[in-house]
Amino acid sequence: MKVINDFFIKLLCKEVGNDEFGNKYYLNKKGKRFIIYNGIAEPTKIPAHWHGWIHYTTNSVPNNTNKHSWQKIHLPNLTATQNKYSPKNSISSKSNSQYEAWNPENKASNKS
Repeated sequence: MKVINDFFIKLLCKEVGNDEFGNKYYLNKKGKRFIIYNGIAEPTKIPAHWHGWIHYTTNSVPNNTNKHSWQKIHLPNLTATQNKYSPKNSISSKSNSQYEAWNPENKASNKS
């Protein structure tokens, strides 16, 4: 299926640029903008200047020289991985042995 998609993209669309991750940005004849990801399709890999273009915020095609010194390098979404962010005193950083699930059969009766 990818071969067919690539064929129609090359035939019917115009490549307008690419970014530092190797993603390619296209524009079709009707004005629709889209992206072909390099590798795994991860939307967080769209740089800020291309994000504005792909979402029709700006009509000018960005160049890749707009990198500022304060911009950080891209990190993939680390949720549910060993490298996830966990604050020092958060529930997820505490040991599971401290947690005891509520069981309605073992509840103490507080009725007088």
